[in-house]
Amino acid sequence: MTDLIIYDLRYHLYVHHPDAANGAPLVLLHGFTGSGAEWDEFARGTGRTLIAPDLMGHGATHAPADPQRYAMDRAAADVAELIRQMSAEPVHLLGYSMGGRLALYIALAYPELLRSLTLESASPGLMTRAERAARRASDSKLADAIEQDGVPQFVTRWERIPLFASQARLSMTTCKVLRARRLANQAMGLANSLRGMGTGSQPSLWPRLAELALPALLITGAEDEKFRAINRQMADRMPQAQLVVVGAAGHAVHLEQPERFRQTVLEFVADHDPDRSETPDT
Repeated sequence: MTDLIIYDLRYHLYVHHPDAANGAPLVLLHGFTGSGAEWDEFARGTGRTLIAPDLMGHGATHAPADPQRYAMDRAAADVAELIRQMSAEPVHLLGYSMGGRLALYIALAYPELLRSLTLESASPGLMTRAERAARRASDSKLADAIEQDGVPQFVTRWERIPLFASQARLSMTTCKVLRARRLANQAMGLANSLRGMGTGSQPSLWPRLAELALPALLITGAEDEKFRAINRQMADRMPQAQLVVVGAAGHAVHLEQPERFRQTVLEFVADHDPDRSETPDT
């Protein structure tokens, strides 16, 4: 673990250095209410450097009081600077859910920093102005409730939403760990994350998907009908995207089918490591 000062914020990072690193580093961005610790199990035995920050307002990273500090362009600039400080070469970037929306924004704004992009249960935002306005209102109401009622009451409510129904199959130990990580968040950080970089607040990236020249892997769970449909549409618009739908999994594929997720991601990034396609001079 380490801390970095990125512009005006202190970021907390989980950094995994194998004894002998192979390939470019992999940066992992967690979802809403998560933290960089979410990727600890994934990191074991990968054979490459992994960098997993607590995103703004989450975990041990600073939670600014100004919701505008969480805006997608500023959050993306933070992670871009984090990549510059942590790696001398372009990295592979993986984002889950909220972290996936952020990763997609980074890939479009800072493609020179990346070798590949992996999105798990992510989206480019909402297509229409009306959809975004309705979602902003919903997120604002939820943010107010988090600050008024506190994190424990919110977490109990969050864990019961239909999007996470398939997580009922997770072991009791895993569920306890997830809940503890969610409870470790600050009310202001979660609330302002919703206000500043929620799905309704971010710009729609649907019109820009065709610009993305990076190799991209889209992963969704077969039981997550909403995001499975979104990612099919994304794959149709992205020049170098491949879609993988994982059976017996919902929104959090990396938790519900960890070995399949690991294998899929590691094979993909290995295919796009530096010099892999080159043959040595003879």
